[in-house]
Amino acid sequence: MGDLLFFFEVLISGLLAGVMYALVALGFVLIFKASGIFNFSQGVLALFAALTLVGFQTGQIPFAHLINAVWGTNMHHWSDIGGGHGQEGHGGLPDIAAIAATLLVMIGLAWLIVKVVLRNLVNQEGIILFMATIGLAFVLEGAGDLMWGANVKVLDVGLPSGPSDTIIDATGMFIEKIEISAAVVAVILVVALTLFSQYTKMGRALRAVADDHQAALSVGISLETIWWIVWSVAGIVALVAGIMWGAKSGVQFSLSLIALKALPVLMLGGFTSIPGAIVGGLIIGVGEKLFEFYIGPMIGGATENWFAYMLAMAFLLFRPQGLFGEKIIERV
Repeated sequence: MGDLLFFFEVLISGLLAGVMYALVALGFVLIFKASGIFNFSQGVLALFAALTLVGFQTGQIPFAHLINAVWGTNMHHWSDIGGGHGQEGHGGLPDIAAIAATLLVMIGLAWLIVKVVLRNLVNQEGIILFMATIGLAFVLEGAGDLMWGANVKVLDVGLPSGPSDTIIDATGMFIEKIEISAAVVAVILVVALTLFSQYTKMGRALRAVADDHQAALSVGISLETIWWIVWSVAGIVALVAGIMWGAKSGVQFSLSLIALKALPVLMLGGFTSIPGAIVGGLIIGVGEKLFEFYIGPMIGGATENWFAYMLAMAFLLFRPQGLFGEKIIERV
């Protein structure tokens, strides 16, 4: 009985970890599905969103270190320039207001990306757009460091933390409350995004742009507007992912590396499927947990670092479009 209980605990832990991976993968799917761009900077978007949210919560002045070095001042928080006393005594915003302000920042950032980067790359080869997002990732990471500092930050938006006493009492299994919250949020996001993509006029316009930029322009679809909308939605998804990961493990620059774990998720689920991102995340999460606990001790452990990529490679050999991806057929 104890072994069976342990198995289910590992299984559920894997499912909930997979949901966390899927939250990041959703941002990749959205942009690739709507614009044909593989956005390598999605992980950094999650980091940037989490840094900005903590900055608003704590009343931190953006670019404070740079401003102080140039002007010889010593101001780090809003209260240092005559603001009131908010969260932690620094004049920060309440959680809801800080989240709303961060949403506006992410939407503004999406507009800036489209205007400065993407509008000059219309109808270019996919590899050029991909390289542009790699450069964007480094720019955003550097900007986040300059704006908010590189120290590890605590993110608290009131989400429940610690083990779920109800589940422990009922089943004896140890399940984190934050992972349950992430699962609920992920389900809501997937349903909303699927409905938006499949059943709205804007969703159909997004798919038209992805198929052919020039054809979409010829029928009156504004490419810049579509890209701005999809990058804004991806920024919102990045904020949700940043909140969940930041609340779980703190806001640190290694958070941007979760994008690498999202890649196997995409390979399994398919680059164009929103439900596939969730299914792929669940497979990766469960697979790596079970493999680590049952096979890992036999081969030296630390299998969670590479299991997802080995599984993704197997999928690439036998089903390169993923479980839910669209099979690409090119006629010559």
